[in-house]
Amino acid sequence: MNKIRFYLFAAFVLASSCTGGKTVSSQAGDTECSLIANIQSRNLTSLDGEWNYIVDVYETGYRDYRRNPQPVENTFFRDKGYYSSKEELIEYDFDAAPTLSVPGDWNTQKKELYYYEGGVWYRKKFHAEPLPGKRYFIYFGAACYESTAGLNGEILGSHTGGYTPFNYEVTGKLKEDNSLVVLVDNTRRFENVPTVNFDWWNYGGITRSVYLVETPETFIRDYSIGLKKDDSSRIAGWVRLDGPEAIQKVNVAIPGLNVDICVTTDAAGYASFEIPASPDLWCPETPTLYAVSLSSETDKVEDRIGFRTIETKGTEILLNGRPVMLRGISIHEEKPFNAGGRAFSREDALVTLGWAKEMNCNFVRLAHYPHSEETVRAAEEMGLMVWSEIPVYWTIDWNNPATYANARKQLIENITRDKNRANIIIWSVANETPVEAAGRYEFLSGLIGTAREMDGTRLVSAAMEKEEKEGGIMTVNDPDLSRLTDLISFNEYVGWYDGDSDKCTRVKWVFDIQKPVFISEFGGGALAGLHGSARERFTEEYMEDLYRKNIEMLSAIPGFAGCSPWILKDFRSPRRMLTGIQDDYNRKGLISEYGQKKNAFFVMQDWYKALSQQ
Repeated sequence: MNKIRFYLFAAFVLASSCTGGKTVSSQAGDTECSLIANIQSRNLTSLDGEWNYIVDVYETGYRDYRRNPQPVENTFFRDKGYYSSKEELIEYDFDAAPTLSVPGDWNTQKKELYYYEGGVWYRKKFHAEPLPGKRYFIYFGAACYESTAGLNGEILGSHTGGYTPFNYEVTGKLKEDNSLVVLVDNTRRFENVPTVNFDWWNYGGITRSVYLVETPETFIRDYSIGLKKDDSSRIAGWVRLDGPEAIQKVNVAIPGLNVDICVTTDAAGYASFEIPASPDLWCPETPTLYAVSLSSETDKVEDRIGFRTIETKGTEILLNGRPVMLRGISIHEEKPFNAGGRAFSREDALVTLGWAKEMNCNFVRLAHYPHSEETVRAAEEMGLMVWSEIPVYWTIDWNNPATYANARKQLIENITRDKNRANIIIWSVANETPVEAAGRYEFLSGLIGTAREMDGTRLVSAAMEKEEKEGGIMTVNDPDLSRLTDLISFNEYVGWYDGDSDKCTRVKWVFDIQKPVFISEFGGGALAGLHGSARERFTEEYMEDLYRKNIEMLSAIPGFAGCSPWILKDFRSPRRMLTGIQDDYNRKGLISEYGQKKNAFFVMQDWYKALSQQ
């Protein structure tokens, strides 16, 4: 934490930046994350809406003029304009400050913050009527990238990572009238995950919803329910209580399967169970979800859960024991139309995922970080399998223990939130990382081990890269990592970054490992509406020809099990500076930022339709 801007609050920050220092168990053992599972099933008060904000370029809100850290009572967390008289000298005033919408990024809400990277203070006043015998938490869907939260002048904690949820307990800290102050900083840092160099927009802000959560004193903090690994005739699961009454009876009911059992938790609040059952299996054609309830003596949680198996056999991916071809597309979490910015709503997800369904996809790669819970759940309901990824992207500080701990924490938070979603079939731990980097293999193998320890029912992979050998032979560039993953998965840009589109007809793919081959990225760019010859870059004709030739090339790959071309929609990136063509957009989208479908969209649509009929 000493390299992170919020180190000055270390004395006030709780031991676990994830959730306030508690631990819960996964099926395989303890993790460092105690997120409240299935937040939408709780008694919630939304804190979304307009928040006052102050841009803090010089860190004035927590340092004095000698750049020394100030006591908390002298920082903006104290919200003195709210607590103090007008006789005191105060040089900030949240009440008089402008507002930003939460959830939302600041870059697209205020034109003067379009390129801004740094600290922004958010303040939300809210009313509460805390009840005796209840516990209360503040839950953040995400804040990008580092954040420290304070309630009524008291520091709650800090969180690092821009795409995963976190919560702080505020029992005993709530008043009738409250001031919640959050310092958010999206400064890129070498030791962060991702690091300083990445190919998407560095959206800053409180980018997902914020809730005040009410629970009983002892509540169901977490649970897992799914088909038992290696025995699809049984449902296996566990439940974890949090609170003083740890030993309780817990009822698990799935009315659609005539399941109603009772288990008793131990002194740690934990109980596991197995249930014989024959559910209709979740699949893209029939994405069946069952109503599930878990009822303890003091709490009740409801969910909708699907049951399926996913595994590999030789060069095939098996969904529910049958071979499946992953007809995919990669997606960044941006709003579907030109309003732009970080997407967060179910409505945004339905539009974006609807385009994937229109293209005859059965699979989406949610790149390069965990997308919102609303997106994952919408995809589950729509029958879209999911590749879920953490932002270990390009060059990471591989030998820094704090960087590894950060990446591992993001993976744990991601799995903790989404482990009960049937549509997630792949946990991905990285994208396009350099094979030659010292410490990289140990870093990634550790993350793979964590994913398998927490969840042995899904595939684990990473987006690697290709390697060209003599004679036009192509293969994956990392056989060592490929032996650890369940798929040979890699990105290839033959015809865009590697030669022209004709090169696709001259190469041959060879693999020494017998596993399913998944092409996690391929493609090229075009400006929607720009037309010319099939030899002219950035025209729709070049992109269309490139896609056609890539399809022919990929179809001939031994063990080919699917792909997720890059990418569904044009997205913002400051790395894309070609005036008149890119203008801060990566143009590899099959759809423009205005919703225009490029020629290559229809090429993929036709191919996927043909594959779906085989």
